[in-house]
Amino acid sequence: MDRRAALVPLRYLSLPGQGPEDVVADPGGRVLTGVSDGRILRVDGLDDPPTARVEHVAEIGGRPLGLELLPDGDLLVCSADGALLRVDPDGTGSVRVLTGSAAGERLRFCSNVVALPDGTVYFTVSSRVHPLEDWMGDIVEHTGTGRLLRLEPGAREAEVVLEGLQFANGLARSADDAFLIVAETGARRLTRFHLTGPRAGRAEPLVERLPGFPDNMWRGAPDGPVWVALAGPRVPPLDLLHRAGPAVRRRVARLALHAPYRPWGGTGVLAIDDDGRTVVPYSPLRSGAGAPALTRRRSGFRMVTSVCETGGLLVLGSLVERGLALCEAPVTT
Repeated sequence: MDRRAALVPLRYLSLPGQGPEDVVADPGGRVLTGVSDGRILRVDGLDDPPTARVEHVAEIGGRPLGLELLPDGDLLVCSADGALLRVDPDGTGSVRVLTGSAAGERLRFCSNVVALPDGTVYFTVSSRVHPLEDWMGDIVEHTGTGRLLRLEPGAREAEVVLEGLQFANGLARSADDAFLIVAETGARRLTRFHLTGPRAGRAEPLVERLPGFPDNMWRGAPDGPVWVALAGPRVPPLDLLHRAGPAVRRRVARLALHAPYRPWGGTGVLAIDDDGRTVVPYSPLRSGAGAPALTRRRSGFRMVTSVCETGGLLVLGSLVERGLALCEAPVTT
């Protein structure tokens, strides 16, 4: 893929919490995110970070990952501890468990979620082997145990509709709800899963050989682009390791889990349309003069795991940072 000029954050907005892993914007331009201690936060006033208001709207009792706003204002939340939740961010902050199992098996590592107009919910499980804190082990071991699950309205247990995915992560709906786009982080691939038509229930690659590891995705409007966060750059030695046998990958994964972890550099975003065509080429994130709060930090904004668009801004979240990066939204082609 062609590279575009780097994204330079305009501003950095600090949060009272670590790791805003996913970000979603509501119709009023406010951004919701979840931080590592289990709180769901809502940020208002992104156009003026010094006076922005950060509101604590709920607490889920686990580690929130993927988020999805529903038409009635409620929020679907994927818990890394293995449950799909429904949260009321505008009222009491109540939290309700929608499901904690699939096909008779307790869920592990729920990652991202989308809801269809008929109330059907689809969500991903990244790994059936490694929990969130050992995510690097799954990327290295290449377990292929990620799943796409479906929860019908009123059901208490999810149904497995697609498995064998390499660290299933972000989800996005097509403009006509004919298919879903699934980010396979471990394969550097976006996969199309058909919901309707003669290929319903089947999957196929939509975009392969991405320049980095795709994480969460965002589509603000049906006719808008699908923004894809890239949490880190391609690692050529990892490509070679993935061609080795399972025993070799397991041994290296065990070593990787005990090695000092440094968040990847080379993070950024890109945007595609429903045909998989690039409408915003890979835009790596860089510090610059326009972001003094970032330039004071040697590593800049690390490990971009999510992106949403609101008010002419791209809002970037991260599994490891203590805030959000705000960038001018590139023009789509």
